[in-house]
Amino acid sequence: MAGDRVAVVDGGSLLSIATLVGAARIGAAAALMNPALTPPELRGLLKNVGCADVAVAGEAYVDRLREAGAPTVLTESDLAPGPSPASPNLTDTADDADALILFTSGTTGLPKAVSITSGQLTMRIRGMSAPFRADSKPSVGMMCVPFFHVGGSLGMLGSLYSGNTSVVQQRFDAGEWLRLVSEHRVAAAFLVPTMLQRILDHPDFATTDLTSLVAIAYGAAAAPIALVRRAMAALPNVAFANVFGQTETLGAYTTLMPDDHRDLARAGSVGRPLPGVEVRVVDPATGNDVEPGRVGELWVNTTQNAMGGWLHTGDLARQDSDGYIFPSGRLSDTINRGGEKFGPIEVEDALRSHPAVTDVAVAGIADEELGQRVGAAVVASTPVTLEELRSHCRDLIAYFKLPERLAILDQIPYSTTGKISRHQIAALIADDA
Repeated sequence: MAGDRVAVVDGGSLLSIATLVGAARIGAAAALMNPALTPPELRGLLKNVGCADVAVAGEAYVDRLREAGAPTVLTESDLAPGPSPASPNLTDTADDADALILFTSGTTGLPKAVSITSGQLTMRIRGMSAPFRADSKPSVGMMCVPFFHVGGSLGMLGSLYSGNTSVVQQRFDAGEWLRLVSEHRVAAAFLVPTMLQRILDHPDFATTDLTSLVAIAYGAAAAPIALVRRAMAALPNVAFANVFGQTETLGAYTTLMPDDHRDLARAGSVGRPLPGVEVRVVDPATGNDVEPGRVGELWVNTTQNAMGGWLHTGDLARQDSDGYIFPSGRLSDTINRGGEKFGPIEVEDALRSHPAVTDVAVAGIADEELGQRVGAAVVASTPVTLEELRSHCRDLIAYFKLPERLAILDQIPYSTTGKISRHQIAALIADDA
């Protein structure tokens, strides 16, 4: 009923998409939850959000949701053809009524609920998508990021608003992604960097017909410069755009446009703020703006902020004199080594330039003497030692940023949205170093 919050636990299925649209149609709000969460985690979200007694789940997640305390769980079988039920009471939803509930990544503690109102959602969708035109041929896009992620849910709503065709890959697999693009003549897709890496590395990449691809947007996590350059060389006719944002800003608030990708000075940038977006780079200790080129915390003010007002993003970045933003990691990820503070991304970039390093994640490791030491988890194509890596990086970064602990891994553990948990990386390095 109107005003309810309905828990939805499933991938990007017909069930979850229909629930999102149907709930909003009667004035309720779908709360999209990560189906990988455990019953205790789901129980916490159900309680924090104040969900209704009726929830929706894919067949594989019904028992998990019931164990979390949902009294009634509806599945796709409840949508099977049968006697038509009475039509629900449709309502003209007020602009300030909740229409969608998303959750932040939650790398420390439970994910935080972000309530998006009907007015905010309407404004965002109209701002990012062209309205449906009966005389226009629909474009074909691919949704392969999680539906519960802001990029998945808002991307799907935008596609529906435009009357376009969406190919849904509920769980990303590089080989299947290539097959689906070729089979359905997909023109556009949004990828996280790890997905792009796996697509380029897949043995079928060179022989798959990808001539339908027109544009690829990437984001949600930092993209190595070398990976982007490789993708541009492998797909020379595809326009690449780097988007940067978060759940609280309803997705991107900056974009690095395709033409900017050809400018070497913009390498590593996420572009400039979109129209209507104000950005400040501030000293998190004082709240004062820092000078251009210096690293600080990003503050964002825009009508698409779900919370309203200036948002303290927790992202560290620098902004050049032309307004381009260069991320430096998360404020919470800052390494403090004996009073010297810096982000892990610049250390990762230096390590990634070593020819043997195929992937890397850096985190601060607790240390009694200095507070933290620099730890690196590395995936290497050939054997490599800590001293070799330190020697390689000496001319690239300051001495206090050089790695001091090393763990060699088979692969870096990424989340489904391509993010790294620095706490998990720190624990792996501490155990293995």
